[in-house]
Amino acid sequence: MRILLIADEEAPYLWDYYQPGRLDNIDFILSCGDLKQEYLEFLLTMSCRPLYYVCGNHDKGYVNFPPEGCEPLDDRLVTVNGLRILGLGGCIRYNPGPFQYTEKEMQTRVRRLQRAIRRAGGVDIVVTHAPPRGYGDAEDNAHRGFEAFLTLMDAWKPRYLLHGHVHQSYGHNLPRQIQYGDTTVMNCVGWQILEIDAPPPCPPQGFLARLRSRLHG
Repeated sequence: MRILLIADEEAPYLWDYYQPGRLDNIDFILSCGDLKQEYLEFLLTMSCRPLYYVCGNHDKGYVNFPPEGCEPLDDRLVTVNGLRILGLGGCIRYNPGPFQYTEKEMQTRVRRLQRAIRRAGGVDIVVTHAPPRGYGDAEDNAHRGFEAFLTLMDAWKPRYLLHGHVHQSYGHNLPRQIQYGDTTVMNCVGWQILEIDAPPPCPPQGFLARLRSRLHG
């Protein structure tokens, strides 16, 4: 399975200088935020593939004019081609702007998703805008990561956490990928392709509980 990952910077290769066929071999698109609505709509139209997005701290235009045809992922868990994908957009609060959260507020958002994760039997990909604290973030107020994401990875061990927000072009000389336990943390600023196998089907937690009851009843 091939997933187009995008964040923060509109890629001329995929927009200004786009050529037909460049998106033929992808299965769907994941956006980590801070991209123009028109860019998401263009990629959706040219690829004819589903596009899922979280909001970045510069996406205030999404409030009244969300990208048409694209699926919001914030505070949701969806299953796409067998992959369980969770969305938590926004960054650490550093001014009165939109889509910014304190550490406590992000912890609350994570807790509210626990039931959905349990029902799905886990999570494969976490899509965020900001990185986890200490793994791909920076020390200035606007680009610090969330400790809540470390807690999420410790508990559920997703295969990937995808984020944007920290631009290498701003002088943040950070690797594109960092390993945190069982999770690969990827900075998706610009664009890249993720190749990943779909997991085997997992029965829902309610079904497993009933099966155990019958076996041990």
